[in-house]
Amino acid sequence: MRVLVVEDEADLADAIARGLRREGYAVDVAYDGDEAVDKASVNDYDVVCLDLNLPRLDGIEVVRRIRADDVGQPTRVLMLTARDSTRDRITGLDEGADDYLVKPFDFEELKARVRALLRRDAGRSGAVLRVGDIELDSSRHDARRDGRQLPLTPKEFALLRYFMSRPGQVLSQEDLLEHVWDENADPFTNTVRVTVMTLRRKLADAGDSQPIETVVGRGYRLRELP
Repeated sequence: MRVLVVEDEADLADAIARGLRREGYAVDVAYDGDEAVDKASVNDYDVVCLDLNLPRLDGIEVVRRIRADDVGQPTRVLMLTARDSTRDRITGLDEGADDYLVKPFDFEELKARVRALLRRDAGRSGAVLRVGDIELDSSRHDARRDGRQLPLTPKEFALLRYFMSRPGQVLSQEDLLEHVWDENADPFTNTVRVTVMTLRRKLADAGDSQPIETVVGRGYRLRELP
């Protein structure tokens, strides 16, 4: 899943980004409102962690513009701000934020709220994703097939999480690159194909079938096996 962190305090922005990357998310960073709008206009983010007090363009205007450009699956917006009044929270939510977290916050709570927003998009209410005999727990960074733990790299884990959030859907290499890798990924490499290949091998080693199928000319699909 791909996250945009928008925060003008560079040390805080970079710390949030590092922490989320350790959880397997692809993370981009913007340090002001204009940069945030520019990045959101060209990249398809699953979650935006958005500070309210920003230079050049404040967080309220940023979320307005994100909502104006939303097509298809909406971007989830988590506002991060030192403004803790009820009126500020109401304004942020009314303008299009999905959740609101007041600074200073515990990073464990930030991770939990990001997971909750992503589950909302996946149509799941629980903390664990299950598709057939595959089970993935983002909070524990644990993935299993038929009860056997899958020895996944962080990128393979992130890729499996994205497949499991959209079971049965055909996902192109471009879509996977957009949501599982960050802006530093080279679109002209074969990184998506190689990572899918290693993930498929590990899934096959843990079961008696291959749940990720290639759809010729279109991409890949996680089959909903019984």
